[in-house]
Amino acid sequence: MPGSSLNERRKAATRRDIAHTAAALFVERGLRATRAEDIARAAGVAPRTFYRYFATKEESVAPVFEEGTRRWVDAVRAAPAELPVPDALIGAASGALDPAADSGTDGPANAESLEWVRSLLRMAEDAPALRSVWNDACFAAETALVEVLAERVGAHPASLPAAGGPRLGAALASTALRVAVESWAATDEPADGPQGPGALAVRCIESLRDFPWSTS
Repeated sequence: MPGSSLNERRKAATRRDIAHTAAALFVERGLRATRAEDIARAAGVAPRTFYRYFATKEESVAPVFEEGTRRWVDAVRAAPAELPVPDALIGAASGALDPAADSGTDGPANAESLEWVRSLLRMAEDAPALRSVWNDACFAAETALVEVLAERVGAHPASLPAAGGPRLGAALASTALRVAVESWAATDEPADGPQGPGALAVRCIESLRDFPWSTS
């Protein structure tokens, strides 16, 4: 977290620790059987500290969802400028959804995080509040991706052409990634197999190869 203060880094670490604890408890006990107070106790914080960071127990796993989507967007941003947009998106998705990859945090390995996401998405089928947290994370990633794609193709982020461009492209790419992760989560396929989230994401994004990313 370059440029952030020590206090901001501590807050981010506390938020992340609570999220990882919540995800582990939800998977172990179930969503209904886990209270916010249980999460706070297991995370080693007071209930009032928990509610300082999260309004509900469902919201407490938002960072778990955000970590994966943020890794994807950051990887697209870091891709070589000369790389075509579809290749940048595919390479980023493969890396972000690789269970053997470094999670980029002090928390669990990427493989465990992906299994948490799978379990949480299954819980979300009967928990609208949890589903909303996932949808919010996906929307935030899409919004960030608009800026990244606009910079790559030299377009204004707010432009809304009749067809193509970064806004529509980011929406399509984000949807492709979301569909891939949700489709995998509904199965018992291993994360590193041909039906894993990374492989599915590659196939979904490949379908966008002919999309007009820049309309200039």
